[in-house]
Amino acid sequence: MTATLDRLELSRLLHRFGFGPRPGDFARLLAAGIPLARKELLTVPAVDRGAQSISEPVLTDLGPFPRQNTVERNTFDFAKTHQHSDLIFWWLDRMVLSTNGLTERATWFWHGHWATSIDKVNYPLPMFNQNRTLREYALGNFSAMARAMVTDGALLYWLDGGQNTKSSPNENLARELMELFTLGVGNYSESDVRALARALTGWKVEHSSGRTSFSSNKHDESIITILGKSGTFDAISSVDFLTSQVACQTFISSRVWFRFINANKEPAGDLRNSFQSRNIIELIYATATHSAMRDPDNSQVKAPVEWFASVCRALSITPSQLKLRSQAESLLKNLSQLPFDPPNVGGWPADEAWLSAASTQFRLTLAQYLVAQGDLSPLQVGNPVDALANWLGVAGWSPRTFAALKSAEGNLKNLALLAICSPEYVVSA
Repeated sequence: MTATLDRLELSRLLHRFGFGPRPGDFARLLAAGIPLARKELLTVPAVDRGAQSISEPVLTDLGPFPRQNTVERNTFDFAKTHQHSDLIFWWLDRMVLSTNGLTERATWFWHGHWATSIDKVNYPLPMFNQNRTLREYALGNFSAMARAMVTDGALLYWLDGGQNTKSSPNENLARELMELFTLGVGNYSESDVRALARALTGWKVEHSSGRTSFSSNKHDESIITILGKSGTFDAISSVDFLTSQVACQTFISSRVWFRFINANKEPAGDLRNSFQSRNIIELIYATATHSAMRDPDNSQVKAPVEWFASVCRALSITPSQLKLRSQAESLLKNLSQLPFDPPNVGGWPADEAWLSAASTQFRLTLAQYLVAQGDLSPLQVGNPVDALANWLGVAGWSPRTFAALKSAEGNLKNLALLAICSPEYVVSA
């Protein structure tokens, strides 16, 4: 299958702004033409029937940790482990089963942007509530998202915002809010960090539920100066001020470019203009329809979760229904990526960071596990090698990969295994 620019662009639209095609999607959209394909893939339906079919996980407030080495602690740990696993597979199901993938893909992007880890939060319920917030604003207004996130229980706990009082300011949330969430490095000073920390004082977090509350007697109401502006700031007014800055417009548009187009090339300057009103969908649309989408140099390695979800979509697998699903969870963990567990506040790495000898072996093992449970009927055609590229949404095969696929043509499982572990599939065009 020879790569054309239309195949290249459609492949990137499907894999970068969704989680890959379902069987039949690629050929259908290619026949419809790129303009109609863009319209379908970048228009979120009022009701996504695939996502609607997935029941939310039953997560309860587990309360304080019981004492170690007690029956109560054993029961608690069992419940927490199972709720955590149910939460992971609920989101993986949404990635795989959503009819339109844009909302989940955007939510996944923002999870890496406002990176919060259950490793420290330690309770599934606050992470679930944060995920719903991210989804609510994923394609909406960034300033509104920032208002919701600055008082989000999981984020506040993760960055010690609940310990930030006027008598003892804690700078963790303030620093990351400017450096990683709104402005970017070099667009603020240390005095701005100290001032913003005072503006964010007064919030408390109930650890097990993530519920937040505001204590005015712990909030610093004195005049402070942030980025040259003096006044009485609180969490909401300070975040509104930060997101109104030109630096925010530049920073967020560059983050979208790095994650959706090219992690190693400076962003196109014209993208920034699409984010003037801070409407995320406008920025996403401008990115997805940019001429860079047809530039062969803008390849990207799929992160493990993105690869896993796209394989499941191709194989018509519902992640939560996998046999011994703990094996999938363990292998994703070995690949260094599980939903709700980024390694640090900077989120996961990008692009070639996911290519290593160890990850190749874990990916192969996970691929074997998935292929053994998947539906290979789309390949039961006269020429399965030709069918592979459309089935997986691959722009085209290199001569070396094509030769390897032809050698496995008589065994559909081996053929599928080679294809989903091929460079052309692991790397998004």
